[in-house]
Amino acid sequence: MTSTNDIRRSFLDYFASQGHTTVPSAPLVPHNDPTLMFVNAGMVPFKNVFTGLEKRGYVTATSSQKCVRAGGKHNDLDNVGYTARHHTFFEMLGNFSFGDYFKEQAIHHAWTLITKEWGVSPDRLTVTVYHDDDEAFGHWKKIAGLPDERIIRIATSDNFWSMGDTGPCGPCSEIFYDHGDHIWGGPPGSPEEDGDRFVEIWNLVFMQYDQQPGGERLALPKPSIDTGMGLERIAAVLQGVHDNYDTDTFKALIEESGELTKTAITGDNQASHRVIADHLRSSGFLIADGVLPANEGRGYVLRRIMRRAMRHAHLLGAAEPLMHRLVGGLVAEMGGAYPELIRAQPLIQETLLREETRFRQTLEKGLRLLDEATACMKEGDTLPGDTAFKLYDTFGFPYDLTEDALRAGGLSVDRAGFDAAMAQQKAAARAAWKGSGDKASDEIWFDIAENAGSTEFTGYTSTQGEGQVVALVCDGKSVDRAAAGDNVTIITNQTPFYGESGGQMGDAGTISSPEGLAGLVIDTAKPLGRLHAHQAEIGSGTVAVGDTIHLSVDVERRNRIRANHSATHLLHAALRERLGGHVTQKGSLVAADRLRFDFSQPDALTPEQIAKVEADVNAQIRGNDAVTTRLMTPDDAIEAGAMALFGEKYGDEVRVLSMGQATDKHYSVELCGGTHVSALGDIGLFKIVSESAVSSGIRRIEALTGEAARLWLSDREDKLKAAAAVLKTAPDDVPARIAALVEERRKLERELADAKKALALGGGAKGGPDASGPEQIGNVGFLGQVIEGLDPKELRGLVDENKKKLGSGVSALVAVVDGRASIAVGVTDDLIARHSAVELVRAGVEALGGKGGGGRPDMAQGGGPDGGKAAAAIEAVKAALVK
Repeated sequence: MTSTNDIRRSFLDYFASQGHTTVPSAPLVPHNDPTLMFVNAGMVPFKNVFTGLEKRGYVTATSSQKCVRAGGKHNDLDNVGYTARHHTFFEMLGNFSFGDYFKEQAIHHAWTLITKEWGVSPDRLTVTVYHDDDEAFGHWKKIAGLPDERIIRIATSDNFWSMGDTGPCGPCSEIFYDHGDHIWGGPPGSPEEDGDRFVEIWNLVFMQYDQQPGGERLALPKPSIDTGMGLERIAAVLQGVHDNYDTDTFKALIEESGELTKTAITGDNQASHRVIADHLRSSGFLIADGVLPANEGRGYVLRRIMRRAMRHAHLLGAAEPLMHRLVGGLVAEMGGAYPELIRAQPLIQETLLREETRFRQTLEKGLRLLDEATACMKEGDTLPGDTAFKLYDTFGFPYDLTEDALRAGGLSVDRAGFDAAMAQQKAAARAAWKGSGDKASDEIWFDIAENAGSTEFTGYTSTQGEGQVVALVCDGKSVDRAAAGDNVTIITNQTPFYGESGGQMGDAGTISSPEGLAGLVIDTAKPLGRLHAHQAEIGSGTVAVGDTIHLSVDVERRNRIRANHSATHLLHAALRERLGGHVTQKGSLVAADRLRFDFSQPDALTPEQIAKVEADVNAQIRGNDAVTTRLMTPDDAIEAGAMALFGEKYGDEVRVLSMGQATDKHYSVELCGGTHVSALGDIGLFKIVSESAVSSGIRRIEALTGEAARLWLSDREDKLKAAAAVLKTAPDDVPARIAALVEERRKLERELADAKKALALGGGAKGGPDASGPEQIGNVGFLGQVIEGLDPKELRGLVDENKKKLGSGVSALVAVVDGRASIAVGVTDDLIARHSAVELVRAGVEALGGKGGGGRPDMAQGGGPDGGKAAAAIEAVKAALVK
């Protein structure tokens, strides 16, 4: 049997043998198209090449491109598991010509590969062409020898492709495979075309027109070819099966799912196992490409995919989290072709385990609510949208998961009602994802790069040099000249200024020329990843395109930046060493005054872990090993053990930074284009100043190096000395002195409280005329007193003591603390029929400016805001006794 890996390899090898450059798959997060959430077709990474905004060092190419269709308008999620050919993740094999060959050679390649290299019977193949594409029709007859009835003319948009409302477009030619008359369906264009007998396996796009805004189509000067073949579909053909899920890669994942859950993989369980296998692939690849579960954007789509699979694991009766245990099988099947899976395996496993553990805690509650809501529903009924929204909002059930859960019972969901509920409470979450590429294509930069080429960076070895001005940009437009007072972006053919990228801030400094130009470079950006754009303020003179200018980097600032950058590499290595291989960088800021490092880690670091990481980094700094740089191909660098951030755009040659020493290897080896110290001792000192959460599963460390770290520690030392002076002790004795003072204060507070109690019990009432004993109010004995600073909690106990002392009578005590007053009144049992403590305390509370007060007839308490009226409150109680 021909394996899927063999098919992918033979496709790429065939086109490589025909002079095509083999281009590795781009990450699933697009870099050149803001309209896409994920790369969903093989041509997406080449979009700017087709439109002419970008040129590469080849005119023909071939690739196996990772694709995801699970969000936005390209969404196959609902059908996955229930059909033979729907997937969230798939691979698109393609060959591309950028103005080189056209229809005839594209058709020749396709026919040769399918029938001669792969041995597919021509009798099984049918092709379509756009209805007026006589040229393609003729080539098929000539090259393939197909009869007219198997070259079907299609007049609809199914056979005419366009990049958008305007721009490159052209007719298509699709190749269909006939799986046999035992399967229902007809050829394309027939009434039975929606059946599964004839399956499209390859689409050849003949990009020959430029669609104008008014609808006119102009012939492109260099017609191009874009083809796409679903690897899963052609694998089914070559492996002699009709269903994509019966191919070797899927069978291996499905069989492992069955073994781990101890369930059959056919019958009622079939859809669940298929969902798990498909969603495992998309989840694994998305995480490897830097996407993590979140509540919006790409992370939300990933979470929907993961939770849908996890629900199906639940349906299969999996008692423990399942998905993370399947990652090893995924890596075994696909890691050879996509090494990013191998590198990210620990993170994929950790992310899946954490997400499934969290989701299982709420899944049963959500399903119970769903069961209750549908108990009286019958097949064909619709679940109210607000119920579906409650599942989403309260239990984290995506809409499609609810829809999928109801599918087996023949129930549907009121989507309009769901959307209405979402609009009311989750406006932000319902907003469509607008910008999908990490960088939006900006035509002006492409124009500059096209005309002038890339900027050569000379700043690895120098901090000043000469450069010729190749472009000036002001207010988003190209200009020829700028003068004193202007803010302008200057592009030169070479520069020592580093452009912001990879988390490292751009350089600042000065520009000048013998003709009198003087200016400040405030920042340096890096549009397209290959132009260095100096954002400058012109102080005097003029600068024009074609001028030669002198560029001088602010050396002190650069030195601080590169010390911080090298420290992030050491920090990354230390975190992986102490916490585990799941730690990967998720963002960074390398500034002149500080560094910030975001990394994948589910839990907060303990103080002990922070201390060990900090000590590890400082140990490497003290070692003062030289930082070495090698230029290598990306593949060789990764093979040599270099850490790479998959999703970053690396060129044909990359810088591999090695620093520090471990037992038998460098402490840190990473791909990095930033500027760094020449020896680790140049960092001086490393100090972590904070560790915090950024989002679920992402932590952040902020740190200082060198002089900034020394000043931070010096400031703490100054504060310690100041505290020691106040405490009249040595700095080393401050902790013990503070502990003694705290204990002394606690002792004094206890003594003061005891004294106040004794005072209260011993007399001295402010509210009574005789402190030596009770007053007689009418024929009732009365003890009243105001006590400053007494905890109001002590009042009831003191009142009880006074009641015992009285034998028969009433006691009223007021405690005043921070200007507020609390009053408690007690009445002995023999008097409660005549005087209620509740009524008496309310009189006192009113005098204090408060309201209410309550308790029992024998004991009541209340309070008021005006402690100055404490004595008046005692008098109010006494007055109430004689009413």
